[in-house]
Amino acid sequence: MKSLENYPYKNIPSISSIITLIKPITWFPPMWAFLCGAVSSSNISFDKSMLLLIGLILSGPIVCGMSQAINDWCDKEVDAINEPSRPIPSGKVPGSWGFWIAVIMSMTGIIVSWFLGFWGFFATLLAIACAWAYSAEPIRLKRSGIIGPSIVALCYEGLPWFTGVAILTSQFPSITTILVAGFYAFGAFGIMVLNDFKAIEGDQKLGINSLPVTLGPRKAGLLSCLIMSLGQIAVISIFFHLKIYFIAFAILILLCIQLVAMSKMLRDPKKLVPWYNGTGVLLYVIGMMVSATGLGYF
Repeated sequence: MKSLENYPYKNIPSISSIITLIKPITWFPPMWAFLCGAVSSSNISFDKSMLLLIGLILSGPIVCGMSQAINDWCDKEVDAINEPSRPIPSGKVPGSWGFWIAVIMSMTGIIVSWFLGFWGFFATLLAIACAWAYSAEPIRLKRSGIIGPSIVALCYEGLPWFTGVAILTSQFPSITTILVAGFYAFGAFGIMVLNDFKAIEGDQKLGINSLPVTLGPRKAGLLSCLIMSLGQIAVISIFFHLKIYFIAFAILILLCIQLVAMSKMLRDPKKLVPWYNGTGVLLYVIGMMVSATGLGYF
């Protein structure tokens, strides 16, 4: 392959190629959600700092990194069309290296999670199982434009938030906390749909029924915006019910700014989704931390 002509060890991936494979930029959402859970627990202290650090490493570099490796391994045909420069289709991570990296990281995640107690161990097993079911045959949940984004939203936002609370308190989170985390996970479904815009061409050719493929960019963009908005409106309602009005109004302001960004993105979703991911989605995740602070300290 031309991309390997100057690559000295053709059968062994370089460290930089492995890091590219596990995509550090994708670690932020589950790490942020885990941190939101920790903040909402109101139980962050020096004594808990090691648990917090292990949880952040587990949710981001290990489990999320593993999910990226197995997804790229199973998506090599799609990526060869959409993004041929990625490590596996380009040959920078050759042979079965992508698969075995995912296996080793899965095992590492299970071992590390043992030190986080029952809830940390249970949540990690669930996250790893979902990652493999999402990408790998014969299940390959990502074929569904509904189930696929739902699984990713749950594992990126809801499950890490739940885990952050559970391991710092050694208790099952309160119903209110579960509802807030759940509604943010629900809203994140819209973010995951927007993420599918970058793979429309390859998904069409290989029969992956993402919503941008089945509905078209305009309708998929509208649905994404609706779901993101509804999730946040539900959270605002919870804080009004709790009479924590400052937090409710703060999230409302963030949502209003998002609505302005959404209106611009919907003019040309296929072109402007990357722009919206850097603006509207940023406001969404800021709202998550505002909500976590409201749950933990007000």
